[in-house]
Amino acid sequence: MEFVPIEIDRKALTIMGVSFPDMRSLDAAASTIGSNMYEGFVPTPALIELYRDYSQGKVKKSDLPRLISEYL
Repeated sequence: MEFVPIEIDRKALTIMGVSFPDMRSLDAAASTIGSNMYEGFVPTPALIELYRDYSQGKVKKSDLPRLISEYL
């Protein structure tokens, strides 16, 4: 599988159009997503939004399996 870069806009604080509240959270998400892409993860805006919400405490860990399966 070929690695395909994702769109990161550091001025607008977005990854694939999904906004982040600050540069720190954007960088953390970009690093995590990038690392997982090397393992075969193919990000979508919906999955990036889910990751953002989870990392900000808006989504419970126990809800992740169900929500991820809805987006796949």
